[in-house]
Amino acid sequence: MKKILSVLLLILVFSNVQAQKGKQNLIIGTYTKGCESKGIYVYDFDAESGDFHFKNSSENVVNPSYLTVSKDNKFVYAVNEDGNESAVSSFGFNPSSGQLDFINKQNSIGADPCYIINDDKNVIVANYSGGNISVFGKNNDGSIAQAKQLVQQHAQNQGKSHTHMVYFSPDKKYVLSNNLGNDKVYTYKYNPNSDSEVLKVSDSISVKSGSGPRHLTFSKDGKYVYLLQELDGSLTVFSYAKGKLTKVDETTVIAKDFKGVIGTADIHISPDGKFLYATNRGTANDISIFKIAKNGKLEFKGQTSTLGKGPRNFAIDPSGNFLLVAHQYTNDVIIFKRNKTTGAITDTGKRIALCAPVCLVFGK
Repeated sequence: MKKILSVLLLILVFSNVQAQKGKQNLIIGTYTKGCESKGIYVYDFDAESGDFHFKNSSENVVNPSYLTVSKDNKFVYAVNEDGNESAVSSFGFNPSSGQLDFINKQNSIGADPCYIINDDKNVIVANYSGGNISVFGKNNDGSIAQAKQLVQQHAQNQGKSHTHMVYFSPDKKYVLSNNLGNDKVYTYKYNPNSDSEVLKVSDSISVKSGSGPRHLTFSKDGKYVYLLQELDGSLTVFSYAKGKLTKVDETTVIAKDFKGVIGTADIHISPDGKFLYATNRGTANDISIFKIAKNGKLEFKGQTSTLGKGPRNFAIDPSGNFLLVAHQYTNDVIIFKRNKTTGAITDTGKRIALCAPVCLVFGK
């Protein structure tokens, strides 16, 4: 009898492991003032099938339009994009149940925060309307401490400073930041343990006047940086070494015959490092696909509709099987299947209906 029970237990454990294979948490940040939303939503996502189911949500969180998860998977940090009332919030996170428990928040010290990153020591926020970067310490309980530093970026070409992103270099020795208002990418030396000068500017590079740098990403080997410009659709390739960017190539996500409004949004590279994807909002609502050559340059492979309006953010699941696009204006997340050989994406017909989704983050 004991042997039979042991075998049954092993079968049960194996079945449970198989059931969990490919499962990821999908954490979604939304805008909450234009339609009915509780703020942050957590879903189970199956990377084998593309299926999903709702797990949990926050309660009454204002415009958590961008999120980041701590390395230990115990905390979620979110911006609260709300004009002069903007803040940065921390939540305890249970990855099993998806439960989010509010811990605390701090004033963002800059209007309309639009990007947030974190490591063991700090939470760093890009404030779009404030045109600056706020750096907050982290306490052991996951709460956000008072701001350590405020880094102001100055206006130039578009008449006002618009800090649009903060992004760690692969070795975490630098933080890169795009400013849409002055057409610059800044590189800051990162000193995580400093009490007042966590970020110290070490370099900057200007891009085409009026192009509006928005988001960037690193190649998998860390040797190249790809920069997407919101206002003209440029996609610039830089070589990268020790905090310094050097331009090596430039292409575009805009079709030759396109006559509408340009508004590029997001850029990501597939987990295998072979393909790059970039979205264009405006009137295009499409996503461009590029193959990455060994020299870092990009080969255009196609363009397809995102099947919605306002493709603000998208994410590729860690397996590389699926690409999900969040549509701010049609209130849905479209799930595409990825062909890992060609990079092409096809509609699965699966949709997550949600008020104004604008940020997608996968977690364990």
